[in-house]
Amino acid sequence: MPVRECNFLIVGTGIAGASAAYHLADSSSVILLERESQPGYHSTGRSAAVYAESYGPRLMRVMTVASGPFLRKPPAGFAEVPLMHPRGALFLAREDQRSALEDLVKELSELSDDLRLMAPEEAFKLCPVLKRGYLALAAQDPTVMDMDVNAIHQGYLRAARAKGAEIATGAEVTALEWRGGAWHARTKVGEFSAPVLINAAGAWADVVASLAGVRTIGLQPKRRTVIVFDGPAGLDMAKYPIAADCGEQFYFKPESGRVLASPADETPVEPQDVQPEEIDIALVVDRVEQASTLKVERIVRRWAGLRSFVRDKNPVVGFAPDAQGFFWLAGQGGYGIQTSYAMGLTAASLATGKGVPDAVKSYGVSENDLGPQRLCS
Repeated sequence: MPVRECNFLIVGTGIAGASAAYHLADSSSVILLERESQPGYHSTGRSAAVYAESYGPRLMRVMTVASGPFLRKPPAGFAEVPLMHPRGALFLAREDQRSALEDLVKELSELSDDLRLMAPEEAFKLCPVLKRGYLALAAQDPTVMDMDVNAIHQGYLRAARAKGAEIATGAEVTALEWRGGAWHARTKVGEFSAPVLINAAGAWADVVASLAGVRTIGLQPKRRTVIVFDGPAGLDMAKYPIAADCGEQFYFKPESGRVLASPADETPVEPQDVQPEEIDIALVVDRVEQASTLKVERIVRRWAGLRSFVRDKNPVVGFAPDAQGFFWLAGQGGYGIQTSYAMGLTAASLATGKGVPDAVKSYGVSENDLGPQRLCS
């Protein structure tokens, strides 16, 4: 079987690989390799993402803000449905969390003009199921949006294909070798080669690096649990905002006539087809029932996904300092969907030697902030 060649070989077809391919395919030949039978099976396909410019470390918030214009108004034909829908968010604080929420609002207001503190009575009007006596202070972000994860992910893949990109499924990489000025990837469906290999393998990114003999970045996958349960009979919660503990201990929001909730767990695990644990399900039930009048009587769905981080919790985007042509695109944590456009744009720009794009550079982000070399010291 002949070796299939391209300019950029991307390992992983989740949101990271898909968005990078979307940008790279404008001017380069691209092949994406997916170990599973369908793209985005592990993390992207299990995401309950929202678009929130007031969520996460500053670099993630910059990437979110820079992605906003595209996600609000994608080009014609990108998707058949809107990518985002208004939701709004409330950050909740008990009395012992009051100062933490005040400090958080000050920090996040740099990039989020609409974030504001509010008294419990105002919060009760927006989300009447919040429990009186629990809430001491709240902050509202009316700009938070629900995201159609599937429409966004498939939009990138469909557009990348239309530009000439190819996707090989069932193509788990079993060996990587640099020879003749190109990376050669051996898979179950044949061999592929390219002068630039983009490691967008999500929780498996360090595994891919090890196959290539490249120094790993200390990537840690962490399990995040989600449940969906029936809301109170006769209560229409469709317009309620997402309600999230300011210390990231839980959140809940309306979901297709029911309620979606998570204990916001970040349990370190090995990369795997992760499943929810009973202890985490019990935690989310307890925390939701403490903070609200909701009763979790029937859980309709339960699942878990992987969020992968390096030690500073910022993404790793750039060429490996110890291997020619090996490009990292990993560590997006739980922010991959809302940062996808800017992250893909940045990866494509750096991988083609053009530096950090102006849309991100204007916020003071440099190659050193993103690249893997920062993790080597």
